[in-house]
Amino acid sequence: MAKITLLLVDDHQVMRKGLCFLLESQPDYEVVAEASSGEEAVELTVRLAPDLVLLDLSLPGMDGIATLQRIKEKQPEQAVLILTMHEDTRYLEKAMDAGANGFVLKRAADTELLSAVKAICRGEVYIDPGLQRYLISKALNRGPQKTDTGTAPLTPREIEVLRLVALGYSNQEIADSLVISVKTVDNHKSRIKEKLGLDSRAKLVRYAMDAGLV
Repeated sequence: MAKITLLLVDDHQVMRKGLCFLLESQPDYEVVAEASSGEEAVELTVRLAPDLVLLDLSLPGMDGIATLQRIKEKQPEQAVLILTMHEDTRYLEKAMDAGANGFVLKRAADTELLSAVKAICRGEVYIDPGLQRYLISKALNRGPQKTDTGTAPLTPREIEVLRLVALGYSNQEIADSLVISVKTVDNHKSRIKEKLGLDSRAKLVRYAMDAGLV
């Protein structure tokens, strides 16, 4: 079976080497390249098309958000995981708005990084548990919100599914929470994407945040 290919982007060589060691300790992962700047990251992403780009936000010259935007402009389906020291939730919102597939804090990399990589490679969105708590708290404080979904409004169950998707729940976790099957979750997600005209989980998360669901 082919290995999952990874590109590491961080301007600190020691951090890159540590991440490389952690990732390649897993038999299914291969770090195919490393980059120390946003410009280099974009060039390597386009040339190598890795399964996942691990991207730091603090980069010299073109910062991580701008790099993420450039990568998504050139390769919209490219999976990108933000790995950063910044715990300010504004960075999370900026990253998700730019199309990030996940967001992990460096201080938790030893426990969260491998889970994040696995989740994103399954097509899920992964958000650091500490920031998930922020999203849940934000959702609870807002209470129910109205959503404008145009001519094809979401059903109450579809809104529930969308909220859980945005909070980082896996399909199995959504199924368990709502006491439905995983296949039913998949069907709900397909209908939600069709109604909203969105083609990725990351876009669903951004929509849910803009609509006040989280």
